[in-house]
Amino acid sequence: MTAMQNGPFLVTGASGQLGRRVVELLLEGGAGPVIATTRSVDKLTRLAAQGIEVRSADFSNPVGLKNAFAGAKRLLIISTDALEPGKRLVAHNGAIEAAVAAGVEHIVYTSLTNPGPDSPITFAVDHRETEALLVESGIPHTILRNNLYTDLFLMSAPQAITSGQLFAATGQGRAGYVTREDCARAAAAALMHETETKTYDVTGPDLVSQADLAAILSDLSGKTITYVPITVDDLRAGMIANGLPPSMAEAFASFDEAIAKGHMAVSTNAVKDLTGKAPASVRDFLGKNAASLLEPGAA
Repeated sequence: MTAMQNGPFLVTGASGQLGRRVVELLLEGGAGPVIATTRSVDKLTRLAAQGIEVRSADFSNPVGLKNAFAGAKRLLIISTDALEPGKRLVAHNGAIEAAVAAGVEHIVYTSLTNPGPDSPITFAVDHRETEALLVESGIPHTILRNNLYTDLFLMSAPQAITSGQLFAATGQGRAGYVTREDCARAAAAALMHETETKTYDVTGPDLVSQADLAAILSDLSGKTITYVPITVDDLRAGMIANGLPPSMAEAFASFDEAIAKGHMAVSTNAVKDLTGKAPASVRDFLGKNAASLLEPGAA
């Protein structure tokens, strides 16, 4: 790990969970000055009270974005959350152009595991093309290809524990699930220390299947949780039947398809290499959050 680089350090999407945590970690690490940008400045009053410069930034407003990035030397571009293919790329292109105009010296970008042309994930192309734009920019950069968030299990696991069944269209596929906290630690470390152009696969320590997850939930709950494989078509149809817009259902179902086809089966030492501390396993993370999983009547 290189020495702390000079700021200012700028974090986009700082009102989101990942961005806010990165800002906190930068402060804890002694980095400064730190600039936090967001479309919702009113959500960052607490950070502003801590002396963080908060700026309004909208990726759809190129002129305003250039003003928001002014003076920044180290920039973290957190991928936008648009699910429709193409929308992220337009936003990211504007951010990279603004970074070039601002004279940014290093960019850190949160990408996706295996965003190649064979990825079934609907917006993988946006990540792939954003990575290409970073190369074209000529700015040294760190690409963090984050695997799937372990945190998402906090939403699906309680229902599985209650029903005794875990439904997924992942087949026997596995993924290198990583916590949001570990992604934030990796991003903060890269922003503070990385100097060369490099790509990291940010993952948890193990490859985990849905059958593995069912076994973990069984241990935590004291109940038998059975993994029930379903098809991607059935998953998509079920989400639409429950009121999810078709485009969102397609995007979410594409992640299960990607896991089933092996695209997310990546596990590396990147988190430890970047931060000096190993990432949390799925079992450890869920164990620490067991109280929120075991809803009344689930045990």
